[in-house]
Amino acid sequence: MPKNLIDKYNVPVPRYTSYPPANFFSTEFDNKEYIRAIEFSNNEWPENISIYIHIPFCPKICYYCGCNTHLTRDKDKMRVYVEALKKEILMVKKYLSSNRKVAQVHWGGGTPNSLPVEMMEEIMGVLHSNFSFIPNPEIAMECHPAMLDSAYIDALVKSGFNRMSLGIQDFNLKVLENVNRDPSEIPVEELVQLIRSRGDIGVNLDFIYGLPYQDVKSFSETIEQAVKISPDRLVTFSYAHVPWIKKAQKILEVRGLPEADEKLAMFEAAYKILTQNGYKPIGLDHYAKADDELNIALENRTLHRNFQGYCTRETTGQVYAFGATGISQLESAYAQNAKDTNKYVEQIESGNFFIEKGYKLSKKEKIIKHVINEIMCNYYLSWKEAAQKFEVSEDELKNVVELKEGNLDNFAEDGLLNFNPDEIAVTDSGRFFVRNIAASFDPNLKNAAQKFSKSL
Repeated sequence: MPKNLIDKYNVPVPRYTSYPPANFFSTEFDNKEYIRAIEFSNNEWPENISIYIHIPFCPKICYYCGCNTHLTRDKDKMRVYVEALKKEILMVKKYLSSNRKVAQVHWGGGTPNSLPVEMMEEIMGVLHSNFSFIPNPEIAMECHPAMLDSAYIDALVKSGFNRMSLGIQDFNLKVLENVNRDPSEIPVEELVQLIRSRGDIGVNLDFIYGLPYQDVKSFSETIEQAVKISPDRLVTFSYAHVPWIKKAQKILEVRGLPEADEKLAMFEAAYKILTQNGYKPIGLDHYAKADDELNIALENRTLHRNFQGYCTRETTGQVYAFGATGISQLESAYAQNAKDTNKYVEQIESGNFFIEKGYKLSKKEKIIKHVINEIMCNYYLSWKEAAQKFEVSEDELKNVVELKEGNLDNFAEDGLLNFNPDEIAVTDSGRFFVRNIAASFDPNLKNAAQKFSKSL
């Protein structure tokens, strides 16, 4: 990537895992608004249901983590939380149409596999007993490899899991030690073989670049080792340094974070290694094998994304989130549970939802969301198709996103996209700056006071 473009576009912009981003959510959105939003969602697209289960517990805190976590190994605390979570599922189920089916279940955290096997099985039992599923739904868990063994894998498979994401982060033990992350107990190559021996189970390996003691050479060695293991999908997350939100990240400042140029070089090195070894880039940070359903969806321009990551049209659903800090992503609203685990339990046990904040989208914002999602996921936008979806004229659509003559000229001159009155197509070079391109369709940014991480 040319340095002049890096200097020009490496500025703070939203990640656009949602629109508007989560820092626009309001505390005025309450439990009653959430119930109305659930009921309204029954008549919206997508019809399918995506379920997110948040398990906040971690045996230790990784200093880079930006997630909502709760440091504990206390099984009694976990039991109380699980009982509340099961109750919350049934509370939401009451407002959902019975003809809707689950297309996706995703467990995140925290460390979901820190939960005792029997508690995990109980939660999955509630889902299987109370919902219908589409054929071949995606049921996935983000797993800490240090806490994954043969018995836990067997239990996951028995409960219906068909994808496991292993949070490796780095193979370099010095890097892991300095971010307070335990390495895998079983060598990762053996662990992946163990998972695959249980059937047709998809395996993702997740990595982070931009941590102390990482450099281009060491991170390249990590990615080369990952390629030899041959996961179905691989993610290279850019470390988002937000110490004003996550205080533990200040420790990493003391230990020394790579300079921006070094961090970018790590990204470029990983990109080169992965694409030269048959992996196809998906979005900003994901890679998949050529025959993977995500790559096929991208080629067909039917790729979608939610807070849990990329998904196909078949597994796309409105997201209903359970557990402390879980964010539901409905077609017309977002609703986030509060973060305090103890208060979450108290509220659910009393029969009340525990919505801390949320957001109700206007038709205009749904249009902007769609435009940004198409650019971010499929690198392409047809004004005609988008206008038909929302039953407006193309001129009306362009007015909503405040597209004016000359808005896209800079991107085109820099070789980042091609456009004409009918469509926009992001170039291969433009994929690296897709957050910047997406931001050009976001009227909210003109008066935004919120902080965001840099685009690269």
